[in-house]
Amino acid sequence: MTFNKDDFVTLTIDDCGTSGEGIGKVDGYTLFVKDAIIGDVIKAKIIKAKKNYGYGRLIEIIKPSKDRVKPECPVSRQCGGCQILEMSYEAQLKYKYNLVKGNVERIGGISDYELLPVLGMEKPYRYRNKAQYPVGMDKNGNIITGFYAGRTHSIIECNDCLIGSEKNSAILETIKNWMKKCNIEPYNEKTGSGLVRHILVRVGYHTDECMVCVVVNSDDIDKKAGEILVDMLVKLRSRNINIQSVVANTNKENTNVILGKKCKTLYGRGYIEDYIGNIKYQISPLSFFQVNPAQTEVLYGKALEFAGLTGSETVWDMYCGIGTISLFLARKARKVYGVEIVPQAIEDARNNAKINGIENAEFFVGKAEEVVPAFYDEMKMKAAAGDEDAERSIHPDVVVVDPPRKGCDQILLSTIADMQPLRIVYVSCDSATLARDLAILEEEGYKTVKVQPVDQFAHTVHVETVCLLSRKD
Repeated sequence: MTFNKDDFVTLTIDDCGTSGEGIGKVDGYTLFVKDAIIGDVIKAKIIKAKKNYGYGRLIEIIKPSKDRVKPECPVSRQCGGCQILEMSYEAQLKYKYNLVKGNVERIGGISDYELLPVLGMEKPYRYRNKAQYPVGMDKNGNIITGFYAGRTHSIIECNDCLIGSEKNSAILETIKNWMKKCNIEPYNEKTGSGLVRHILVRVGYHTDECMVCVVVNSDDIDKKAGEILVDMLVKLRSRNINIQSVVANTNKENTNVILGKKCKTLYGRGYIEDYIGNIKYQISPLSFFQVNPAQTEVLYGKALEFAGLTGSETVWDMYCGIGTISLFLARKARKVYGVEIVPQAIEDARNNAKINGIENAEFFVGKAEEVVPAFYDEMKMKAAAGDEDAERSIHPDVVVVDPPRKGCDQILLSTIADMQPLRIVYVSCDSATLARDLAILEEEGYKTVKVQPVDQFAHTVHVETVCLLSRKD
């Protein structure tokens, strides 16, 4: 049967897509419907019709799924940041389990492995230690902050995101009052005018330290206005908001990138401190740091378990970033080498090692597929000259990879195979690219042993996964 745009249909949702959309069929015609979940019986309007499938808008829930809950967020449908907020948390974990399972087995072609239950969150709200709010003007000329509606740059006003810190709303209100007081306008994307583009807030999970970073369309903030901003923010301490750092970040580019490269500290330090486990990290506005420290400890704890360290091992950490996993592993390993292409991240990693008194971690700047072979050539020369430590460094016991969403470079996977580690621990934020890379590593002589999903992003479709692979021979 053929369907057209603007047709109304009734269907049962029996599957869920990778973006959280409900999937159902009408007379064999597949329809993808945002905000619908498995088990719903709905009425939908077709908004885009292809030959064999289409996209629909949810019009009415005729019979709700047993897993449907009322979203606590009043703007959840408009915002779209939390794609599966309508699911009970138990149903969310089941969805993520099936997502990982489907990708590993369908894309990776892997069957003989152990898939462990998803490690869920004790408290699936207020877990994010970082929030980035665009600043704009509503149609009545009022300054607003919130989040972009899905696939647009239209700001949905929201000062209290329920997965973010409770402190954020007071900080946002303070900055809006500062803008009014100092006659400062928000940035206008269309005209390129206005000053304030975004507000970045970081809150230390363990330390409770707060950083406020105002992203501005200028090389600087007027000195007097900056002093007023600092004074207004510091007064929030009386409300148990521990402001430790106020920073201005310059971004004058016509770009979707939120932060520019230049930061100026207006108050306190240019960073806050927080912990993962017992490792302390200094976090600047530009630092990459996991947004859910509680579940990151769970994730890294599982990675440490899979690494099977006894204190005598050599470990390579590819895509090491600011050393979060490297330093976590260094306490249990003989030697850890970290590689990262971003120079600032390596500088942060070395500094984080220093402030934690960790001396058995060494960091390299560059592409791992280039750094590692060069390092090996050097170690082979030293080993030939009788250096026993160099001999032990040639073939590591464990390689850890935690790549970006696009997964590992093919050359890097071949490089890892050439290193012949006994175990590979793969940490992934995208189970589809993970599955692709697992298939490649299996062809290179490794066996996928265990797959452990970890929920770090409740109410969204994202799930972290840590895998253990062992050498087949």
